Amino acid sequence: MAGVFDALVSEIATVPQAVRLGRVTEVARGTVVVTGLAGIATLGDRVQIGTHLGGEIVALRPDTVTVLTDSLSEGLAIGEVVRLRGQSGIAPDNSWIGRVIDPFGVALDGRPLFRGPVPRPLLAAAPAAATRRRFGERLETGVAVFDTLLPLVRGQRIGLFAGSGVGKSTLLGKFARGVSSDVVVIALIGERGRELREFVERVLGPEGMKRAVVVTATSDQSPLVRRRCAWAAMAVAEHFRDQGLHVLLLADSVTRFAEAHREVALAGGEEASLRGYPPSVAPAIMAWAERAGPGAEGSGDITAVFSVLVAGSDMEETVADILRGVLDGHVVLDRKIAERGRFPAIDLLRSVSRSLPDAASVEENEDITQARRLLGAYDRAELMIQAGLYNKGTDPLIDQAVRVWPALDGFLAEDAPFDGCVGSFRRLHAALNTR
Repeated sequence: MAGVFDALVSEIATVPQAVRLGRVTEVARGTVVVTGLAGIATLGDRVQIGTHLGGEIVALRPDTVTVLTDSLSEGLAIGEVVRLRGQSGIAPDNSWIGRVIDPFGVALDGRPLFRGPVPRPLLAAAPAAATRRRFGERLETGVAVFDTLLPLVRGQRIGLFAGSGVGKSTLLGKFARGVSSDVVVIALIGERGRELREFVERVLGPEGMKRAVVVTATSDQSPLVRRRCAWAAMAVAEHFRDQGLHVLLLADSVTRFAEAHREVALAGGEEASLRGYPPSVAPAIMAWAERAGPGAEGSGDITAVFSVLVAGSDMEETVADILRGVLDGHVVLDRKIAERGRFPAIDLLRSVSRSLPDAASVEENEDITQARRLLGAYDRAELMIQAGLYNKGTDPLIDQAVRVWPALDGFLAEDAPFDGCVGSFRRLHAALNTR
């Protein structure tokens, strides 16, 4: 009963004691100019226009404020009443596990959802650098290549760089089901509406949803809502981290977060400079990513996988370049590998985990190094091999690479065996010693 009353008190606390009012003085496509709130409102405050339309303040001037609306402003008239709602956070609760919610903490699965007793800010600071712990233990992931060649450790943040249609969502689903963690928080930012149910029911499945919180904003929603989805998911992850739990955060995708931020920033008057992105996109991405990772002493950790949409595997694309510099590893999915039917379509030679060599033993690191050497040798000689121009015996390393390549390539597509990392390394060692 105490939990029910806590939720009721939390709901009552959201009712404002007084409401500041303004008036619409100018309406444009997507933005509204409001008078009467200057000197009271702050950047990022939420407002309600009329009886149904929400929005957020994106620019302040001496006499007016500019509001970016949550949906189209058709039908809005000059003189419409605007109510100032102030900064809007989110109040996660442990009962949210197994639920699908929107970025405002409203249930999308048709069942009641209680607010937690303590609201959290969307833009919280990262844990203090001097008090954060180091990486934790190696995690079992359910995918052989991540249990061996690209290890994931507790508190690590990695990027998943992929084009569309190369198996990114399937891999995220495997992580959600297989990575060792207490809670999984999934941010679906700007996804197609039809994909939400498919991801929840088919990719995650009942087993994945048992420990997951899905926060979603579809592609047809306002950039304010899509950007808020990323922040809300991180706030939910921090709620569980502060209870000492290990949280796996899966964010799909950083690119759509950056695109939403660009739309908001341009509406507020910021100039585009970084290949069409405003300068504020870099600190926005870095501040968001820094909130994940190892927690301070006495708290849990957030292990994070951030997906990035890259056209043609272009790692120099703006968002990819910004994120790659702040993460603890990156994994590149290659369309050519996917087209020949190997999933996950990981380009191992372009991928790296910065948890190595510490995440593996001396013997395991030797196998990892050997696998990379042989795959690299085969990659350099592949055109000659396929054209029939390479003569066996010319180079012993290439000879060995040709011999083990089918087994190694098959290993990269394997799920982990029942005994996890130990079994995966045993399979890798066997592949390297193929005769």
